[in-house]
Amino acid sequence: MPVGRAGPEELALLRGVIERWAQGSLADNPLVAAIDRDPEIDRWYVRMRGEEKATITIWLTLRERTLYFETYFMPAPEEQLEECWEYLLRVNPKLYAWRFSIGLEDAVYLVGQLPLVAVDEEELDRVVGSGYAYTEQYFASAMRIGYATRFGR
Repeated sequence: MPVGRAGPEELALLRGVIERWAQGSLADNPLVAAIDRDPEIDRWYVRMRGEEKATITIWLTLRERTLYFETYFMPAPEEQLEECWEYLLRVNPKLYAWRFSIGLEDAVYLVGQLPLVAVDEEELDRVVGSGYAYTEQYFASAMRIGYATRFGR
C-alpha cells in the first residue's frame, strides 16, 4: 500500500481486505450482529451486541489516505457537563487508535483513523474490538455523570 494517496487499484485491494474481514467476523464473532456496506461512500457499518450499551455500531470509512472509523457513544450530556467532558478527556490517553470527540448536536463520539498501510484483517479486529471494549467500559460511567438525575445520583 502507498504511504500517500491510494489509487483505484490500491483502494480495490483494501475493499477486498475489509470484505474478507467482514465475512470472517460475521461467521466467527457472536457479538457481530450485522455488517452492511454503502458502496457509494466506501463505508461499512459493523453492528454489535453490547451489554452496557445494547447496540454498538462502528462505521469504517475507506478514504484515499486513511481508514476512518467512528461510533456514536452517547447523546450530549444534560448535566454536569464539565465533569463529563473531563472524565472523557482523561480517558483519551488510555485508548488505542480511538479518541472521544464532540460531534453533531454536541453528542459524544469515539473516532479514529489509520493510515492505509496499516489496514489488514488483524488491525481491523484490533480497531473494532477496542471500539467495542471502550464503549462497554466507559459508557455507563459517562451516562451516570452526564445524566445523573435520571440515574438517581
